[in-house]
Amino acid sequence: MSISAPFIRRPVATTLLTIAVGLAGAVAYSFLPVSPLPQVDFPTINVQARLPGASPETMASSVATPLERQFGRIAGITEMTSSSSLGSTSIVLQFDLNRNIDAAARDVQAAINAARGQLPTNLPSNPSYRKVNPADAPILILALISDLMDKPQIYDIASSVLQQKLSQVKGVGQVNVGGGALPAVRVDVNPTVLNHYGIGLEDLRPVLSSANANRPKGALADQNHTWSLGATDQLFKAQEYRPLLITYRNGAAVRLEDVATVTDSVEDIRTGGLANGKPAVLVIVFRQPGANIIDTVDRVLELLPSLRASFPPTVNLSVVLNATTTIRASVRDIQITLLISITLVILVVFVFLAASDRRSSRASPCRSLSSAPSAACIY
Repeated sequence: MSISAPFIRRPVATTLLTIAVGLAGAVAYSFLPVSPLPQVDFPTINVQARLPGASPETMASSVATPLERQFGRIAGITEMTSSSSLGSTSIVLQFDLNRNIDAAARDVQAAINAARGQLPTNLPSNPSYRKVNPADAPILILALISDLMDKPQIYDIASSVLQQKLSQVKGVGQVNVGGGALPAVRVDVNPTVLNHYGIGLEDLRPVLSSANANRPKGALADQNHTWSLGATDQLFKAQEYRPLLITYRNGAAVRLEDVATVTDSVEDIRTGGLANGKPAVLVIVFRQPGANIIDTVDRVLELLPSLRASFPPTVNLSVVLNATTTIRASVRDIQITLLISITLVILVVFVFLAASDRRSSRASPCRSLSSAPSAACIY
């Protein structure tokens, strides 16, 4: 007896089994992950340290070197690379594939704490770290362009509105804002004028720091009542900084505008972005490990109309990179191939059943039980 004989004799059961297998395949198809490359999570951590105004040589010797000494004591590191630029240092630590990334992150944090005493005392904040996957590329890049608004204002919208909302979308792992910087007041000091007044840069630094501090003001009280004082000491515009008093020379007040040029600018003037040849602020979206890239991009695109309504209409929001374009084409080709394969399988089964039916019809359908003229047949 052949393997196909039980299925041929029981067509109803065979039909139900085929339908069950087809439904199981349809359900399993919806759970298939979609990715441009095989999913491989490399245990990699990126450490960032910033010291505004420091040269690359200073960053490499006073910031990167102490950190690298401490990181070199962590077990499981296969590769450590660092790069220093003006006011910034980036160190990439790659671990063994069998190294737990969470445990490695704890070791990195302990190394940063151990190196803190060797770092410059004027470092604005402790070095920060984040878990990254070097094999993961952006899935979506958005561009904000405006002919009427300044780039610092656009960057402020991107970092305060878009970055927060997009990070909440299911499947989105990380959202970075680039191509600009937050608004800031830039003070360009004239050393010649400072020397004329006998003022040093260290005399000017505490004046700027104290003028932009938001400190508690205290309270006024008597026997029966207490009034809390509230006011802000922060200055946000260049015109508010210009009349700041630095010192007195020869009975006359020396103000900030006398020794420096104060302008409204951005925190980092060496950061820029372009989209279609125009200055733009870029929003770079990464996906979570294992998330369906097509579903994640679709959720982000569905959210864009509501996001456009949350900022001024003078800002144009557009998609400059969509990583799912080629992936969708590949998935479409796979779907067509699956349909063709299913059709061919069905045709082959029908041809096989038709051939089997013709062979069975040519064979003798009954077996003689006696030599009498009337015979009985058993099926």
